[in-house]
Amino acid sequence: MAKSGNKSLGDAKKAKEDEFYTQLSDIEHELVHYREHFRGKTVLCNCDDPRVSNFFHYFAYQFEALGLKRLITTCYKSQERDLFSQHDCERAISLVYDGDKNGNRVPDPEEIGIHVLQGDGDFRSPECIELMMQADIIVTNPPFSLFGEYVAQLMRFDKKFVIIGPKNATHYKDVFSLIMENRLWLGYGFTAGNAFFRIPKARIREFSDGVYDPNTGLVKFRNCSWFTNLDIQKRHEDLILYKRYTPEDYPTYVNFEAIDVGKVTDIPCDWDGLMGVPDTFLEQYNPDQFELVGLGSGDLAKQIGVKRNYRGRTDVALKVDGKDKCPYSRIIIRKRKRT
Repeated sequence: MAKSGNKSLGDAKKAKEDEFYTQLSDIEHELVHYREHFRGKTVLCNCDDPRVSNFFHYFAYQFEALGLKRLITTCYKSQERDLFSQHDCERAISLVYDGDKNGNRVPDPEEIGIHVLQGDGDFRSPECIELMMQADIIVTNPPFSLFGEYVAQLMRFDKKFVIIGPKNATHYKDVFSLIMENRLWLGYGFTAGNAFFRIPKARIREFSDGVYDPNTGLVKFRNCSWFTNLDIQKRHEDLILYKRYTPEDYPTYVNFEAIDVGKVTDIPCDWDGLMGVPDTFLEQYNPDQFELVGLGSGDLAKQIGVKRNYRGRTDVALKVDGKDKCPYSRIIIRKRKRT
């Protein structure tokens, strides 16, 4: 994709602001569930500085155990060196690893091919797209500010992937549509919902106590998730439903014919109509058990027939103390009928 110098510089700054390095333990915790998918495959990590990337570390040291065919990594580098921090190469590079050659089962430097890229390593550039076309599975932590565009590219080229993104991306119109179409879903997630990233030293002052830990040098986020289109066991596991419907426990929306369910564990076993559930439902969503109807707010709310409430908003609204009140963000679902 051809870009002007100003736009390229702006995107480089965005990528710089999103420069978070994923911990090896988090990568291992998630990817252990996908091992069967990697055998005989070429993996691309196309948003990772291969000199410091734990994604490269994981796949290079697990190359034989996973049965990989090839590993390729690229990183986003600005042509202005000082936009990016503390690395000694002014040019974007790619690394290619085809596995152990000397029998020590370790990725030695002489076994890794280093290639200087012509451009800045933007995942949208022709040379990076060419590398992507060689890959079977993409695994990386892309810039969150470009997440929607990144996913759109993966879909355009029909690629398999396991990537990290912001949880609120499930509310992006295009991303939620992919979830509804069973073309994308959430992975297993971070331990206790906490993702820990290493960041450039220059950004430490941006984070408050309790978010940045000076002892570990890590920043904690609770708004991150893994997204994938590789089949995993969790999306075939039924939610166990034991609650029963009562009008008192499950109020009905005033502007949409559905009941409100405050917690995923409270989904009633004897209700077959529409329900509004919290966003966390997507972490346990089994498409064989439930159907996603739409989001309870915004443009998609209009598509599923939510009428404007007294404040002119298209959020599903409850009647509380005689007034319409919007609950927390809701996803509209219903149970599937099984024979």
